[in-house]
Amino acid sequence: MRNILYQSVIILGALLLFSCNMRKDTEKEQASTQFTGQDGEIRLVVLDPGHFHASLLQKFPQRQVNDTVHVYAPEGNELDQYLESIESYNQRPENPTNWQIVLYAGEDYLGKMIEEKNGNVVILAGNNRKKTEYIFQSLNAGFNILSDKPMAISKENFNLLKAAFDSAHTHGSYLLDVMTERNEIINTLTRKLVNRKELFGELQAGTPDNPGIVMESVHHYYKEVSGNTLVRPVWFYDVEQQGEGIADVSVHLIDLINWQCFPDQIIDYTNDVQMTAASHWPTRLTLQDFSKSTKLNAFPDFLQKYINNSVLEVYGNGKINYQVKGKNVSVTVLWNYEAPKGGGDTYNGLIRGTNASIEIVQDQSVNYIKELFIQKEKSFDEQTFDSNIVKAVTDLQASYPYVSAEKIEEGRYQIIAPVEFRKGHEDYFGMVAEKYFGYLVNRDMPEWEISNTIAKYYITTTALEMAKDIDPSDSQNN
Repeated sequence: MRNILYQSVIILGALLLFSCNMRKDTEKEQASTQFTGQDGEIRLVVLDPGHFHASLLQKFPQRQVNDTVHVYAPEGNELDQYLESIESYNQRPENPTNWQIVLYAGEDYLGKMIEEKNGNVVILAGNNRKKTEYIFQSLNAGFNILSDKPMAISKENFNLLKAAFDSAHTHGSYLLDVMTERNEIINTLTRKLVNRKELFGELQAGTPDNPGIVMESVHHYYKEVSGNTLVRPVWFYDVEQQGEGIADVSVHLIDLINWQCFPDQIIDYTNDVQMTAASHWPTRLTLQDFSKSTKLNAFPDFLQKYINNSVLEVYGNGKINYQVKGKNVSVTVLWNYEAPKGGGDTYNGLIRGTNASIEIVQDQSVNYIKELFIQKEKSFDEQTFDSNIVKAVTDLQASYPYVSAEKIEEGRYQIIAPVEFRKGHEDYFGMVAEKYFGYLVNRDMPEWEISNTIAKYYITTTALEMAKDIDPSDSQNN
């Protein structure tokens, strides 16, 4: 009897110990996803930083972010470049950071990160072939994630990303991609003007051949950042690792369309999105072009499948036509090798309303500085249009006192935001991070943010599948 009682006590004790440990593990996980806004409570983990955007998210110190940052990555040039960038931020004379890097460099870096769980927010910016798996594994481990785009570059990635969002919901974690372009002033003003019904009217549906929304983005493989040549990692030229243009840059354009034209609206890709057409075609780079941007003197073996007559063909260009909530949209992404003299990356757009159309122009006519115009529709009264412009600008000046309007010709105005008042591209990363950290504290990430993120990756990955089904010789003519 005594032995039975003794064994019962041992079993009960073991169960209590197991229950206690389970409770501690649960509390630890909950603690990693509960924030109050206190100084230093956000503990960053940087996973495999293969893109300079990883360091840009740390360029400006934020009170809520702990100075100690754990980095898990394989050894190599990409890790070295990240560490050099962080050190330059720490050593700069004005507004220096104080990052204390705790580094684990080894082949088992992902497993080590999950095992040690030394933080509560994972930063992702690097090889896009690995990224969706990183997202899924990190969320399953209870981390929150702030990820550079794209979060998915294939249909398989998209399916895994949907599962990752389910995991985030289960764990009470937040997953967000870094949509910097929402913070650019011209894009912000566009959103406000499109949603002034008395000025813009209703969004035109257009047709597949003449869409209501048209956006085009042009990037360049060879470029300078902060006065220095941007050295591209070799995998950047492998579309299976970086992603094609329509699966990468298009993410920003589609996000802006959702954010500007359907503000705070949930877009369900199963009901609200209809794909119309998609095509893609390559940019051709000589070995000299490739070497100039990578500092390598030969094409590596894994790029040989893209070599045609000694020229590297990179499918960075593409066009997507689709409908969202019945409105026809066209998105085009182009990758040229190098910008014309005095130029750089460009973005042009047209959003057509029943009263007026919004035009974003960034070409030689405006010295490659992004500018905003509004054009009256022919049937809309000129005097009413002028009056509505005055009212709109007056309202905008309450938040942006430097904004003004200049009449270019009858029925056409330029909405002016002087360059000296505009933030720079690198500033936007800190602004996105601050917004995301606010979501963590307030637990108020809107439902549309999640549904629209899933919708935009459905569009890009489905478009890629459609484009691959088209003969490449046909794609090049689009």
